[in-house]
Amino acid sequence: MAQIVIFKKPLTGLGREAILAVGYLGRLFLFFLRGFLLAFQPPFQFDKVRQQIYFIGMKSVFVICLTAGFTGMVLGLQGYYALVKYGSTSALGSAVALSLVREMGPVLTAIMVIARAGSAMAAEIGIMRISEQIDALETMDIDPMRYLISPRVAAALICFPLLTALFDVVGLYGGYLSGSVLLGVNPAFYFARAQSSVEMADIVGGFLKSLVFAAIVVAICCYQGYYTHTRAEFGAKGVSQSTTSAVVISCVLILVADYVLTTFLM
Repeated sequence: MAQIVIFKKPLTGLGREAILAVGYLGRLFLFFLRGFLLAFQPPFQFDKVRQQIYFIGMKSVFVICLTAGFTGMVLGLQGYYALVKYGSTSALGSAVALSLVREMGPVLTAIMVIARAGSAMAAEIGIMRISEQIDALETMDIDPMRYLISPRVAAALICFPLLTALFDVVGLYGGYLSGSVLLGVNPAFYFARAQSSVEMADIVGGFLKSLVFAAIVVAICCYQGYYTHTRAEFGAKGVSQSTTSAVVISCVLILVADYVLTTFLM
């Protein structure tokens, strides 16, 4: 009897955590859905959307290009030494291009945007919550979701595919730099194989992933900041915890979503 009780306790805890996780995902989805729908209802906030596009998109261009360049160089280097064993170095362009377009581009773009913009969104909204600025908006009969969340949702859905495309292009030239310029692969073969191997389905799949990742990032980061006041810790410590949770949960869910999407898109 004691063994049965001991065996049931871990299962009880596991079931409780699973129910909490499903509940969290449900609240997250409804939070994102409300922010998404409010973006299409007048009055439209074009100025705020433009500001968020600049913050999420333009200010991320440098880190995206830097990450993409070195990622492409590493892929070109590793791909060359893997393919040279089989005398297939002419296929280096295909390996680099498909790796970037299908997987590395959307995933690393999302992670870089989380590190630069997602954490800032969570911290900014969290500070607004604990300083009662969100309560002040409600007092003035201004919907905080429309004012704070909807512009960020719209901007993220616009910026993520564009940043992903930029990552793919810069990464492809990074692979050219290490594979062709440094290691001597014929540039004509490199770009010809890259062009012939990438199909429209691969590009569409990469953009679809970027849109899903945009929804995940903006929903989690805004949600964590918006509900900072529900944490056990209050003040600066609560904002710190919300920001950390936003980054960690976003990165984990992006990897999970990438696996799920890859399963259906293959």
